[in-house]
Amino acid sequence: MTDALDFPAIVADLDRQGWALTGPLLTPRTCLALRALYDQSDRFRSRIVMGRHGFGEGEYQYFADPLPDPLPALRRRLYASLAPVANGWNARLGRAGDFPDDLEAFTARCRAAGQTRPTSLLLKYGPGDYNRLHQDLYGDLVFPLQTAILLSEPGRDFDGGELVLVEQKPRSQSQAHVVPLQQGQGVVFAVRERPVAGARGDYRVQMRHGVSRIRSGRRMTLGLIFHDAA
Repeated sequence: MTDALDFPAIVADLDRQGWALTGPLLTPRTCLALRALYDQSDRFRSRIVMGRHGFGEGEYQYFADPLPDPLPALRRRLYASLAPVANGWNARLGRAGDFPDDLEAFTARCRAAGQTRPTSLLLKYGPGDYNRLHQDLYGDLVFPLQTAILLSEPGRDFDGGELVLVEQKPRSQSQAHVVPLQQGQGVVFAVRERPVAGARGDYRVQMRHGVSRIRSGRRMTLGLIFHDAA
């Protein structure tokens, strides 16, 4: 479904606000199939209970390789479309180096840096669960953009549980953005920081993300992170 996405509009939103809605990425049937994988422990390399680590309440699991369909093709397509944005951000922030055009080459770079564990994950929240503001950093090598896709239907499967993005500009109070996701829809957003044009050139804005408290039901989300973990 990525072939129908309006990537010029996505790029414009990323530069304007650090996040962008994608439109539909997965069908309801695919969302349901991915949700059903959560109880198949052989599909995952690690399970995290968030309350044990002070991350919030709820849990998530990191997929083991190989990823289930259609995730490999989806990650490749998204990465290829986002790599030019990532390189533009790097240049504006004065960071050395650039990102390769295709995901396989970037994954090889991660492995050479000792980051070998896959980071795509499924997150599961129930009533009262939430996720504290955080950044998904797993090593020195970080691709600056990631994608989250909502697998549950708001208002039917759950209430509450809004995705919240918070940006911190220098010498300014934090600003929160509440992202109105629908089932199968994705949002691309900054992992750690983004450039913003100022009167004296570009400056860095720190970004963090989290999920507000679930009022009822179950919320499940797919996270696609392009750098692997050390």
